[in-house]
Amino acid sequence: MGETHPYSLDWTSWHNRLHRRLLMQPQLLPQGSSLLLAVSGGQDSMALLALLQDLAPLHGWGLNLWHGDHGWHEDSSRIAAELKAWCQQRQLPLQVDQSAPGQVPSEAEARQWRYQRLEQRGREAGADVVTGHTASDRAETMLLQLARGSDLAGLAAMPSVRPLSPEGPLLRRPLLHLQRDDTLQICQELDLPIWKDPSNQSSEFARNRIRQEVLPVLEELHPGCTGRFSDLAERVSQVRDSQKELSEMVLGVLQTPAGLDRRGLGALSPASRRLLLAQWLQHRGVSALSASQLDELSRRLEKGASGGAADLAGGWQVSWKGGELMLQQREAKH
Repeated sequence: MGETHPYSLDWTSWHNRLHRRLLMQPQLLPQGSSLLLAVSGGQDSMALLALLQDLAPLHGWGLNLWHGDHGWHEDSSRIAAELKAWCQQRQLPLQVDQSAPGQVPSEAEARQWRYQRLEQRGREAGADVVTGHTASDRAETMLLQLARGSDLAGLAAMPSVRPLSPEGPLLRRPLLHLQRDDTLQICQELDLPIWKDPSNQSSEFARNRIRQEVLPVLEELHPGCTGRFSDLAERVSQVRDSQKELSEMVLGVLQTPAGLDRRGLGALSPASRRLLLAQWLQHRGVSALSASQLDELSRRLEKGASGGAADLAGGWQVSWKGGELMLQQREAKH
C-alpha cells in the first residue's frame, strides 16, 4: 500500500521517495520554481510528469510541458497528437515543436535541436527545464564517454543541475536516483499511457546498443552496476565542481593587470596548469582547446621556458614574456 497524502489520491511510495529527496536536496527543484517539463511520451517522462504534477501543490511549482517531434518515423506526428490530446483532457498545457524535414538526421543533431528548443521555450516561459533522465541514462552516457576516451569533464555525465547556456535557464534532472525499471513500474502503478518511440530500438544508434547489448551483460556479471556507474558519475561531477571553485581562487591569486602571473603558473604541476589555463581561456570567450593543444601550451609555459606566443581559435593569441601571460584578439586581416 502506498502512503496516503491529502494532496493526491494516488500518493505512492514513489511520490514519498521523491518528496523526501527534494526536502534533503532542495537545489534539485527549488520551492516555487517555474518548470518546463520535456515530455516525450516515453515511460521516463510520463513518470516524471505524474510525480511532479502530484507534488506541485506541496512545492509550489508552476508546470508547463514541451514535446519535440523529430519526424524520424511515420508515427511521430500521431504520438505528438495523442499526447497533446491526453494532456488537454487533464488541463495540462503542452507545447509541441516539430523539426523541419531532414533537420535532425543524427542522434547528436536531434539532441542539439531538443536542447536549443528547450532553452528557447524555457526563456520564453521564465522557467527551468526538467527532464526525466534516470540513473540508467547516466550509466549509458558514462560508458559511451569512457569508450570514446573522455576526460574528467566527460565522465561527470549528466549532472543533476547544469545551465543550458551561460545566460539561459537551468536544466534539472530530479530522477537520477531511479532506474528505467522503476519508471516503468511507476507508469504501471499509476495507470499512465506510454508512447514508445521505435527509434529507441534501432541498433543504428550507439546508445541503444549500450542499452540493449552492453549493460545487460554487465548487470548479469555484476548486479547493480548501473546504479554504481551513475553514482560514480555524480561523484565525478562533484569533484569537477570542487575543481572549478578552487581554480577560481587560484586564478584570483595569479591574476595581474595584464593577464596572469606566468612564473606562478609555470611553477605548478602540468595537470594543475592545464586546468587553470582551460578555465582562464574559457572565461574570456576562447573556444575550448583540445587536450593536445592544452598539453602543448602547458609544456611551453613551464618554469624556466623561453617566451613565446600561440595562436588560438577565433582570432585569439596568447603570448608570454618575462613574468606576464597575456591574451589578446588579433586584428582581422582585410
